Formats: sequence, structure tokens, C-alpha cells
Amino acid sequence: MAEQSTEHLDPADARPERLRVFLVDDHAMFRAGVRAELGAHVEVVGEASTVAEAVTRIAATGPDVVLLDVHMPDGGGRAVLEAMRRSHPQVKFLALSVSDAAEDVIGLIRAGARGYVTKTISPDELAAAIRRVADGDAVFSPRLAGFVLDAFAARPDAPVADPELDQLTNREREVLRLLARGYAYKEIAKELFISIKTVETHVSNVLRKLQMSNRYELSRWAADRRLV
Repeated sequence: MAEQSTEHLDPADARPERLRVFLVDDHAMFRAGVRAELGAHVEVVGEASTVAEAVTRIAATGPDVVLLDVHMPDGGGRAVLEAMRRSHPQVKFLALSVSDAAEDVIGLIRAGARGYVTKTISPDELAAAIRRVADGDAVFSPRLAGFVLDAFAARPDAPVADPELDQLTNREREVLRLLARGYAYKEIAKELFISIKTVETHVSNVLRKLQMSNRYELSRWAADRRLV
């Protein structure tokens, strides 16, 4: 039988099917920006701002890849992963966060995420990362890969359980990390999309929980635990 000629096939027939992507982030403006930037690369099939909403809508839409924020008020990305990984093992998760802390990276990977990139990533790089995760690869922003290697190689300097750190919420850890890096309250508020008053409340809570009196003690404490 003669082979079928491919000379007159529509080039569109050879294009890979667009990946179906779901966005989980508690900031509506950020979700809108990601949707706009990724629109030419993937099909965004849904979005959610809370853990409960994400679990319900991911189950309903069955995306290929979920872009997952790490810290949200009601539990964050890890809670979504733990709720979905057994019932929907075919869905792959890529963490997308402002946080580049070792404990966040390792926590999400242990929970089942296939990769972790920070929100400084470019749209083209993010689209490529989504494609790689969908194909089964693991993807990390450059400096984050070392955290994962350290943790899974069980090196002595890998992050370990810390009772003091464990009593802080995810948001309190974010605020602490930025505070320790020298950010002013106004800068922290802008970075995390929260009010200055909310930043002040989080700092007060951290000081109380860790039984410290000022930001300089907090900075030293964070540096000792390699959170900065």
C-alpha cells in the first residue's frame, strides 16, 4: 500500500494539544495576570482562591496541571495536594510561590508536587515548566533544586522538624522571612498583597509565640534556622 502523502496536511494538525491548566491562588489580580500571560500557551480551565474551592473545582475540571500557591489563609498548597493526590493521581501539581524557603519547597515536594518555581519566573519559562511537569519531569527554579537534593539525600544540614517554627502559620513564616531580610512593613505588605496593619498583627503574633521582644531578635532567630 502506498504511503499517504503529508505534503498537504494542515500544520495545525501537527501541533500538540494545548494543556489544560488550573490556577490556585488567593490573589485575584495575580490569577488574572497569569491567565492573561499563559493564554497563548495553555487552556486555563478554572481557578480557585481557597483550599475547599480548589478541591471541588479541580475534581470537576480534571486539568492536566495545577499551578498551586504555597501559602493561603485556609491551609495552602499542601492541603490541596493532600486532598487530591489519592483521588486524582493523574493530575500534576506545580507550585508557584513568592516563597523560596527550603521548608516550603521540601514540604510541597514531599506532599506530591512535581515542581516548584517562584513568581519571578517569566511567562515563557512558566509555560515551558508546565509542559515539562505534564510530561512527567521535575522542575525547579535554579536555586531551589539544592534544597530538594539536600533533603532527599538526608544530609545533616537538611531542614529538620523545629517545634518553634512549627507553631507559626504559613503567613507568619512569610512575614518573618521578609522581616529578617530587612524589608520594612510597607514593603512586606506590598510583597504579600496584604495591609500594613495585617503585617503588624502577624509580627506581633510571631513575637508572642517565639517569646521575643523586637525584630532584631527575630532576624537572628531566622538566620540561625537558615530561613533568610
